[in-house]
Amino acid sequence: MIALGNDHAAFNLKKTVIEFLNSKNIPYKDFGAFEKVEGIDYPDYALKVAHAVSSGECEMGILLCGTGIGVSIAANKVRGIRAAVCTDSFCAKAARQHNNANILCMGERVIGPGVAWEILEGFFSAQFEGGRHQRRVEKIMDIEKDPHMK
Repeated sequence: MIALGNDHAAFNLKKTVIEFLNSKNIPYKDFGAFEKVEGIDYPDYALKVAHAVSSGECEMGILLCGTGIGVSIAANKVRGIRAAVCTDSFCAKAARQHNNANILCMGERVIGPGVAWEILEGFFSAQFEGGRHQRRVEKIMDIEKDPHMK
């Protein structure tokens, strides 16, 4: 199951993502936002999706905002999350293959529907390669064990 979340700036992009997920028969849980209302705070939805992924309720997540940056910053504050902003399919594949990214972040003001579809295809078709990348991901995850991290 994929956790899906967005703010007001990515309402149309969410429609494209849902179309993609439905076409691939990928189940998802939509955490909102459900209305295109100005002033929706993206951290609220980023945390809902990140907690769903970190708890194991959902296997992976997709977060959407104007640029993808805000939701990625917020999601990466949650232990166990590796959220990646992707603007092309190469980055989406690399995020999965090399970084074992578990949340894909995209921005409606940055990409159009066609590019979004390619990014989603790249992200969901790629698998974590492990090997030398495993060691690096473990080092990233060790940062969360730092006593200064909460």
